[in-house]
Amino acid sequence: MPSKFQRRSSPQAPGAGASSVSSTPSNQPRKRVKRCCRNFVTFMCTQVGVGALIVFYAICGAFAFMNIEREYVDKTAAHVLELRQNCSQLLWYITEEHNLIDKRVWVNETNAVLREYQAQIAGIIKNGYVGRSPEQIWSFPAALMFCLSVITMIGYGNMVPRTPWGKGFTVIYATFGIPLYILYFLNMGRVLARSFKFLYRSMHDCTQERNFDSRLDALENGSLGTLTLRKKIIVPSTACLWVIIFYVLTGTIMFANWEKWSFLNSFYFCMTSLCKIGFGDFVPGASLTTAADVDAATQKLQEDIAADPNELSQLQSIADQHSKLAINFIYMLLGMGLVAMCRNLMREEVHVKLKEMKEDTKLCVEDTRLRFVGCCGDPRDSYENDYY
Repeated sequence: MPSKFQRRSSPQAPGAGASSVSSTPSNQPRKRVKRCCRNFVTFMCTQVGVGALIVFYAICGAFAFMNIEREYVDKTAAHVLELRQNCSQLLWYITEEHNLIDKRVWVNETNAVLREYQAQIAGIIKNGYVGRSPEQIWSFPAALMFCLSVITMIGYGNMVPRTPWGKGFTVIYATFGIPLYILYFLNMGRVLARSFKFLYRSMHDCTQERNFDSRLDALENGSLGTLTLRKKIIVPSTACLWVIIFYVLTGTIMFANWEKWSFLNSFYFCMTSLCKIGFGDFVPGASLTTAADVDAATQKLQEDIAADPNELSQLQSIADQHSKLAINFIYMLLGMGLVAMCRNLMREEVHVKLKEMKEDTKLCVEDTRLRFVGCCGDPRDSYENDYY
């Protein structure tokens, strides 16, 4: 006998079963795409994903800036060449006219022409002229360091976009790159802080002297559970400072050997970059030789007979140095992560110190109050003695 709670089976249409079965395979690709997108977003929110994303973002930005800024037509070089030719012609004219007649007039007019030429060249250099073409300026190493300076907010200032498209793309690139870098800064600092804290606690436990007599007494008294509680270990700020100093010294030696800087200049660059000051007087990658530099040296050797052929061979021998700049790029990113790690660890230590200071202040105030009451007495005691 069928129960009244049993659900009646409704008759199905002849094609209903087939349609439900056929609809299941059609939804499988959509579910797979959703699952892949969900996994991709989850991976990108992790520390490895954020680090890979910021590297990919910097590389894409470098290629974009190279394609945009190399289209800039720089007429400054032609203007400088014209000024140089005019200056040489004026000097030759003054020499022909006054050299054998009046030496004083020749010296005065020559100095006036040279001072005017010097003032014009100085004004052009202040406006950003460096004597290099856009192909030589916007090489891949230089563009990569420019992207790093934009998203990390260092802003070296040795390279600036000249085209309107480049300036607009810089604004858009910084708008999306700076939040991405802040996310990397926070995640990397958290991960490195946990790793360094675990390493410090492990070393602390290994070097700590174990009191076996207290353990035996605890076993006899049955109070071993109170000894198993580990004391909270805080990483001291001196350990963080030693890590930063070691990292800066490593970068000092590396940049001094690769960029041919002095140790003082290399140390100065590492400190100013990690502190996000970025004056721009020293920038890695500026001394790297690119293919455009080799082509320019080759053309100069063909046009000028007095050019040194050894210079071209030296340029060709050091042209392939992109791996060095990639290491420089990783060094800067990892250094920013170490700064974030030290920030997190020092903040935890400061929080603990403030908490201990607050407790000590309360104890000191309470002890002072008790001493004051003990010395002067409580007026309520004399009132109660008179009453009784």
